[in-house]
Amino acid sequence: MNSVMVSLVAFVAGVKNRLAGEEKGATMVEYGLMVALIAVIVAVGAAALGIGINDLFVAVEGDL
Repeated sequence: MNSVMVSLVAFVAGVKNRLAGEEKGATMVEYGLMVALIAVIVAVGAAALGIGINDLFVAVEGDL
């Protein structure tokens, strides 16, 4: 997960550097890609969390 965060930070830094120029159309595409990447990361995290919570409930149900 750390490598994903490093890649995300590097990508955001690259986008920030490009914002200094006059590339307005390209900037919109980059923002869209950044939002899509964040959405994928959140979806994967939510899925992993859901599986963990489900396993926890199954364990509690088994103990009862």
